[in-house]
Amino acid sequence: MRTQSQGFTLIELIVALVIAAILAAIAVPSYISYSRKSHRTEAKTALLDMAGLEERYFSVNNTYSANPADFGYPGPWPVVIGSGYYQVNAPVVTAATAPTALLPAGTPATYTLTAVPIGDQVNDAQCTTFTLTSAGVQGALPAGNAFTCWH
Repeated sequence: MRTQSQGFTLIELIVALVIAAILAAIAVPSYISYSRKSHRTEAKTALLDMAGLEERYFSVNNTYSANPADFGYPGPWPVVIGSGYYQVNAPVVTAATAPTALLPAGTPATYTLTAVPIGDQVNDAQCTTFTLTSAGVQGALPAGNAFTCWH
């Protein structure tokens, strides 16, 4: 009388490994994509926070600032934010100009804030750089992705 062996055959083991590999090949890139998308929130939040700080500074000083100390950041630009997936570059600040004959209304003071990816986040090809202006215009690179990246 023969006894049946307990366990799996080599074929069954290989089939199970192939199925696991296929599932991993689908799940890992999807996980990485969602992870990078969630990191974008840090950049957007930091830019909106810095815009609020710029407006608060403007309300007191009647000008915008490019000095990180004015916003409570200890070091020089660029400032790494959050978990280290983005850095905020120095704001591009344009001073207001007085009215002239050619420009009776003058020009207002403006700023543009920019967050660029660092580390593994540079591999996020859909939304590479975020911008926010004093007029509230939200931008993102590559061009044309502002709505997708900000919402």
